[in-house]
Amino acid sequence: MTEVLLVGLSTVDLVQRVEAAPHPGEKVQSTSVATVAGGPATNAAVAVAALGGRARLLTALGAHPLVELARRDLAEHGVELVDVRSDGVSPPPVSAAVVRERDGERTVVSHNAAGVEVLPPDDLDGVLGRAAAVLVDGHHPRLALAAAETARRRGVPVVLDAGSYKPVLVDLLPLVDVCACSEAFRLPDRPDDTDRALHDLGIPVVTRTRGQDPVSWSCRGGGEGTVRPPEVTARDTLGAGDVWHGALAFGIARLGRVPTADDLPGLLAEANEVAALRVRHRGARAWVAAARSRGSSIDP
Repeated sequence: MTEVLLVGLSTVDLVQRVEAAPHPGEKVQSTSVATVAGGPATNAAVAVAALGGRARLLTALGAHPLVELARRDLAEHGVELVDVRSDGVSPPPVSAAVVRERDGERTVVSHNAAGVEVLPPDDLDGVLGRAAAVLVDGHHPRLALAAAETARRRGVPVVLDAGSYKPVLVDLLPLVDVCACSEAFRLPDRPDDTDRALHDLGIPVVTRTRGQDPVSWSCRGGGEGTVRPPEVTARDTLGAGDVWHGALAFGIARLGRVPTADDLPGLLAEANEVAALRVRHRGARAWVAAARSRGSSIDP
């Protein structure tokens, strides 16, 4: 079974669906409510498991009563949790999401991991195990750096979910093999040519998602292109980017090396298909059953 280590944020998400988002001072009745584990690395881990891979999530949740909600969700969806936070007093990171019924657009308020300092486990080599790819989201900086350094030492490709700029990236980017950028991601010192700047730092592969617009890719050794995602009717976009990153990391793990220009069109097309599958389903986990059927033919 193909293994992926996913390192980063795990939150407790309260997700409510509404016909229309409320205006300031207004109250609305939700059509449904769910509590699930969230966060970039966490949603990516659920995607890896749904596609038939072995997903190991290295994160910091702790022992607060709220954490049980996230633990149960991860266990139900086949994610192996490695929790380095033992604090049982402070609550975990919490997100509140509102998803609009007619088009699946979401609004999120999140506390993330601000103020939570955690150290990597002593046996990080053991945690990495047989993982053939590592995905980091840049949250919990010490975890991200230690995992990337361990992976680099062992020749395991490192994928960065580059959703927004974080100070840790100064040290983390030189350890990255595939920088998967959001449309908004920019380096502060080179905002107008960030992709080229990432290659100048030594990163072999840079990709950039743009919602329903084509995903762009470029290789440091030469080659670039775009891959158009499927046209679908979106019913729920919450976590779709995270799912895309999980599918990409899983594809790279199956490849077993840093992808080349010949590999990227197929890898990105597969990630696009999985993300499209996610947005076609209402609810945070409703897409997983369909992904499992798809994944059984990908990684038996």
